[in-house]
Parts: sequence; structure tokens; C-alpha cells
Amino acid sequence: MESMKFYFVGFVLIYILFALIKVLHIIWWKPMRIQHRLESQGIKGPPRSILHGSPRELLKKKENTTNLSHDIFPVIQPHIYSWMNIYGKIFLRWRRGAGAELVITDLDLIKEILNDKEQFFTIAKLSKYLKKIVGGGLGQSEGEKWVKLRKLANQAFHGESLRDMTPAMVESVEMMLRRWRDYDGKEIDVSEEFMLLTAEVISRTAFGSSYVEGEQIFNMMKRLGILTGKIAYKLKPPFIRKFFKDGDDIESDKLEKGIQDSIVEIVKKREKGKKGDDKQSFGEDFLGLLLKAHYDCSSENDNISIEEIIDECKTFYGAGHGTTSILLSWTILLLAINTDWQEKAREEVTKLFGQDPPNSEGISRLKTISMIINETLRLYPPAIYARRTTKEGAKLGNYKLPADLNISIAILAVHHDPQIWGDDAHLFNPERFSQGVSGATKINNPAAFLPFSLGPRTCVGSNFAITEVKIALSMILQRYAFTLSPSYVHSPVQMLALMPQHGVQVVLHAL
Repeated sequence: MESMKFYFVGFVLIYILFALIKVLHIIWWKPMRIQHRLESQGIKGPPRSILHGSPRELLKKKENTTNLSHDIFPVIQPHIYSWMNIYGKIFLRWRRGAGAELVITDLDLIKEILNDKEQFFTIAKLSKYLKKIVGGGLGQSEGEKWVKLRKLANQAFHGESLRDMTPAMVESVEMMLRRWRDYDGKEIDVSEEFMLLTAEVISRTAFGSSYVEGEQIFNMMKRLGILTGKIAYKLKPPFIRKFFKDGDDIESDKLEKGIQDSIVEIVKKREKGKKGDDKQSFGEDFLGLLLKAHYDCSSENDNISIEEIIDECKTFYGAGHGTTSILLSWTILLLAINTDWQEKAREEVTKLFGQDPPNSEGISRLKTISMIINETLRLYPPAIYARRTTKEGAKLGNYKLPADLNISIAILAVHHDPQIWGDDAHLFNPERFSQGVSGATKINNPAAFLPFSLGPRTCVGSNFAITEVKIALSMILQRYAFTLSPSYVHSPVQMLALMPQHGVQVVLHAL
């Protein structure tokens, strides 16, 4: 009996010893090795806190502006702004625990990462909370899975398909403007209106339904997005969060299940509406193409699973309307402040369309509005960073990087850099895009402007979003002038995207 106790105690001690060695490897030896390897190549950065990385700096992101300045980089990311001034355009920072992250604002290095011809840089894994919202679809896929999903998305949102979507977009904007009739001379929060509009558009064009059918999904996604932002600022170690869930964790699980169940119901409804064995009767929208690929037995490699369909639907329900509504909100804000550019845009719309609804041919000729949209995307990019993870043997410029190193491309920093955009980098000046994107900067480098990323993984829905914004802006300008409401509070905040924390309130004036 005594010998059994001795062996048991010995086993426990050995187990504890191995556990301590593993913990020391994770929180001390591995970070020290990464830091030494990068410092030997001239890459430095702020000191590391073993438990929390840089929590004080992270929490500073909650501070916001109180005036109408567009110089938002030092406010939204004060820690990145400060460290760039100290350590330069590439530096090593530490996230919670031992999480090493290389922050990059050098354009040549960014271009190399995003073009990634040698495939050294993979998409960084999302937190489990973000994955609940966007799923594991196109944006998180690699290899053959990415190829087949990208092919379907390209098919759903290419030029001819976009032209076919124009009438549905116009009708959705008409619905919104009918609601606006009661607001002539009054204040309206356009950010709320644009959330409804873009939800209606993505429902009609990608899923062949209406906002009413998808309303529950959008509401759950909105609530889940708020929870995700809230949870991100909780300084709770991952192993504690895994085994001891608080109220926010439990609610996020329920919302994820609810979103999935609602999407399954929409899929089942489309399947029931199919006529016999005719795969074409699934429809030509995004959901129809996904279902056709699911039932296509001609090529096993191109088959789409039900789980992949659900993930793709989550991605496009979330990203397809959220970022577009935010872009519309920021654009209206900038035009409400800069009424001279609002009038220039209105003159262009009147010249092309008169009082008729926008058409595909005219939309492609909206040069002034394109300049305004690009300048809005520069000042207020929906995504303020892009993340990648290194593979074994990764090289970047003259640097040799360790495997599994997180990389953060600081988009907001690049978009507000005076060395790239000139001394007026913090001012609204659409004229800089008069010669297109390539002629807008002091440095001719495509990595200077990254609202929809760059290279093979350029956002597949970018043309869809821009077309929708052009149609909405054109129809609003045909009927209303608008000025900024005195109640508006300028408070950009980074949640899942860079958004106006308190909405965008303007006063409408019918024309």
C-alpha cells in the first residue's frame, strides 16, 4: 500500500514538473527565443508583460475624439501610433501572455505579404468569438477549399451579376427614401437607416429573400458583435474562459446557435422550392450557387458541405451589410460637413441620371462620387488592420521570420501617413483621387490604399459594396440636401469595424 502511494505521489510530481516545463516554454522560453531572433535582425519593440502583453495600451483604444477632426489614428490606436514613432515601421509587440505580433506599416513589406507568391503567410486564425459571427468560410479558408469558395463568390458578384442586382438595390433604396418623407427639415440617424438598407439589399441579392425573413439573423449578429467587442476587453486568461463561462459567454453561445438555426431554415426553404431534380431552379443568387455546388455530384472536390454553406452565409450576412452601411454613414457625414463636395456630387448625379433611377452604365461613370468614396475609405477604412501568420521558412524582405508569428498590417496607420499622402493626410480632400488610386499618393505603391486588402485575397464583395453605395448616394442626392445635426458627437470606435459609436445624425432638406 505504501509503495502504491509512493508511485502515485511520484507520478503526480512528474506530471506537475512536465506541466511547469510546458508552461515555462510557452510563457518564457519561446517568447525569449522569438524576441532574440528578431532583435538580432534589428526588429525591436515595447517590453512584454508575461500575463497580459500590453493591456493598458489596448484599453486606451476606448478613448475617442470629441471634435470633428479626422486625425483619428492617434485616438483609435494610441499604442501603435506611439510605438511607430519610437521603433519605426516594423516592430514587435506582445499581445496577452506570450502572443508575439509583428506590426508592419512599410509599404514594400505589406505588398510582399499580401501578394505572397511563395505562400509563406496564411490567414491568421480568428478568435472563437469572431468566428461565431463570420464562420470559417471564404475569409478563413486556405488551399483547395479557398479556391472553390472564391470561384463561387466571384461568380455571384461579377460584373454581369452586379448589373442584374441593380434593380433590387434601387428598389431597396426607394423603400428607405419613402420612410424619409416624414423627416423633411428634421433630424435623422442615417447609420440606423443604412443598417436596414444594406440588410435588405444583401437579403434580396444574395439570398433571394427580404429583410423581414433575415431580420432575426441580423439582430442576433448585431448583439453578438457587441458582445464580442465587450469580451475582447476582458482580461480573463483563456483557460479560465474555457472552463468557467460568465453570462456574456453563455449568451454568445446561444446567439451563435440561433444564427445557425435561422440560416438552416432559409436553406431548407430554398431546397423545398426547388423543382424536381433541376439544380438550376435553386436560383442564380449566392445561396443558389452554393446549393447547386452542394448537390453537384460531377466533381467531389468542388462539392460544398452544408457546414460550408452555413459559414458562407454567416460571412456574407455579416460582412455584406455591416461594412457597407458603415461606409455609407461615414460618407454622408463627410458630405454633411463638406457641403461644397456634396453639391459637386449632386451636379454629377443630375447630369448623368436627371431624376431617373441610377442605371449600370451611369454608375460606372460616377467619377466625383468615386473620388468621394475613396477618400472616405482612406480616412475611415472599415478594417483598420489585416492579420497573417507565418509558415516555417518565412522570409520578408531581408528578414527571416520564425514560424507561427502573428503579423498585423496597420491599415489605419498607412492611410493616415503624411509621408504617403502629404501634409493634408488628415483632411477630407477627394481631389487627391482625381487621377485614380495610383495617382493619389506621393509614393506609387498599391499597398498605400488597402480598404479591401490587396492581391489574391482582395475582398470579393468590394464591387458589390461600392455599387450599392453609389446607388444609395445618387438617389439620396437627387432628393435631399443634408447638413450635420448639432446633436452629432464625433466618436469613431473600433468594434468589428471602424464605426461611428453614437450614429450619424443629419438634418434633411427636401429638394
